[in-house]
Amino acid sequence: MTIRPSNPTLKTPSRAGSVLIIVLWIAFGLVALTLYFGNSMSMELSASDNRVAAVEADQAIEGAACYVSNILANLAQPGVLPDPANYRAEAVPVGDATFWLIGRDTNNLAVNTDLPVFGLTAETSKLNLNTATAAMFQYLPNMTTTLAAAMNDWRTTNTTPSASGAKSETYSKLPQPYYCKNTNYESVDELRLVSGMDLTMLYGEDMNLNGALDANEDDADVLPPTDNHNGVLEPGILEYVTVWSHEAATASNGLARINVTTANAARQIRSRMTNYFDSKKIAQFAAAAGNGPWTSPLDYFMASKMSTTDFALLEGDLIGTTTNGLININTASQAVLSCIPGIGPDLAAQVAAYRVSNPSSVPTVSWLATAIDQGQARLAGPYVTGHSYQFCADIAAVGHFGRGYRRVKFIFDTANGAPQIIYRQDLTHLGWALGKQARQNLLLARK
Repeated sequence: MTIRPSNPTLKTPSRAGSVLIIVLWIAFGLVALTLYFGNSMSMELSASDNRVAAVEADQAIEGAACYVSNILANLAQPGVLPDPANYRAEAVPVGDATFWLIGRDTNNLAVNTDLPVFGLTAETSKLNLNTATAAMFQYLPNMTTTLAAAMNDWRTTNTTPSASGAKSETYSKLPQPYYCKNTNYESVDELRLVSGMDLTMLYGEDMNLNGALDANEDDADVLPPTDNHNGVLEPGILEYVTVWSHEAATASNGLARINVTTANAARQIRSRMTNYFDSKKIAQFAAAAGNGPWTSPLDYFMASKMSTTDFALLEGDLIGTTTNGLININTASQAVLSCIPGIGPDLAAQVAAYRVSNPSSVPTVSWLATAIDQGQARLAGPYVTGHSYQFCADIAAVGHFGRGYRRVKFIFDTANGAPQIIYRQDLTHLGWALGKQARQNLLLARK
């Protein structure tokens, strides 16, 4: 074998190109890592900013609750829903945050608008789940006889179901069985446990419970909830019921209220009248009213032939057989008015129309005796009031730049004097409830 001599002119291949490629890959990796961590930091900064906005919104809600408490503690007329014109309820700034009080216009719930109403609402505008009868439940919108009976059976103490009702025997047959409560509702959310109840019955088309017709609530089921696309918001049962309505035991003067249904009511009323009227008027009213007893303060008003103005002075000192669950006819919606015996669905529209046409700054039930026949008014008397002592503040808030949306519902009770928060519920999960216009205003403010 012949061995060829090496070529002295042939050079070893250069490694410079390989090193350059390696350096380029390392540089590319470092740039990628830099971009990754930079993007992560940017996302973390945005997340932190959103968390700060959420904290601002939470604190704005706490501040709004204090603001509402102050409003209720300084009412010019105790027991009267404050006029939204006298306090701020829409887009109220608190530092970098903003809050709203989501309310209702009970004179016109079925409104073709996506604009919520802002202000406080009266719980006495609603039907009390613990005092209403099955017959009264029956007149709620879209109610069935079976569901009304089941709603009533849930809170009654006996263990035997009413006709079409449901007790523990029914609930024990469910895939996940439980007992019928057989005592009072503690919140309206308990309705979800009642036999035959579903989300459609509870919420209706108003899935975010803001009282406004949002786009997804009138889109023919393109998006939840189920709706009939008729341009009118049709709320569910939650819009019309409460568990928190009850009267104050004492009048604004600190004296115990007089039960007009008792045998000695006439004597007590004459004595109490000395705080408001002269002896001539007292004798006149007493002679007309007789010795009683009467079925309700409204019944006494009709018997005494007092003027509305005079009765407004005395009405806060009077009460009927119950202090729980009375419905304020000055603020109740037509749907709730339909549930009141003596008014019912036949006269509810007439009563609501009379109230709108004859607004009064005097919080009294006396006008009902003019709006309908006095016989019907006498039937309604034991179920109605002209006062409200429990108020709902449905507070929504955002932080800086319209971020960090939060929503909390508070129930304030003023029956014992100073306002007290007796219920609190986070409603943030229901989604945006301030309407399209508020969102647009926040976007414009960011520019």
